[in-house]
Amino acid sequence: MKTILYIHGMGGGGDSRIPNHLKTLFPPSRVHVVIRTYDFDPEAGRAQIAAWVREYRPDLVIGESLGAVQALRIQGIPHLFVSPSLGGAAVLYRARFLALFAPGRWYLHHKFPVKEGDRQALKFTFRVLRKYKAHDEAALAAIEPDGYYYAFFGTQDHYKKSGVVRIDLWERHFGKTYTEYEGSHFMEPEYIESLLVPKIREVLSLEK
Repeated sequence: MKTILYIHGMGGGGDSRIPNHLKTLFPPSRVHVVIRTYDFDPEAGRAQIAAWVREYRPDLVIGESLGAVQALRIQGIPHLFVSPSLGGAAVLYRARFLALFAPGRWYLHHKFPVKEGDRQALKFTFRVLRKYKAHDEAALAAIEPDGYYYAFFGTQDHYKKSGVVRIDLWERHFGKTYTEYEGSHFMEPEYIESLLVPKIREVLSLEK
């Protein structure tokens, strides 16, 4: 049995589409995909995720979007990433002053709406957003020279324009260890099946 710990992105959660689609593509007797909703406060979320690592002892961690920053803080395990938002923590840190005022908080909630269901509650407060600078620094400091890191980026990812998703930042830390696909920030099912699943099989040495 192999275990994958999937770290969802901002506003994602236990019912996020990509990890739940992965669950349907692997026999549950061979691959256990763990997806849980963690706190938007980066340090509270970090504590929750660290507890899950101890509990499940995953063989692979997958970080999606802003969840990539949390995933990087996990060491000693191979990493895959879907649309890693390595610029996202810095953007949230810069937005901290918006959260001091009601119109600013309204704007942030309007810009980043959350779907109903088992989803991460977005707490746009100054106290929470200011923690994202240290969170970002801790994630980059946790990169292991001999670690395994591989990412997938959509060519039509609208977050590239805002600097939330930056391939150049990925290359700065990890080189050309990524694949681009003709899709969006939210990896479409055909690319989950044709790109992500084969890479998971490769990393976990799984036969078809």
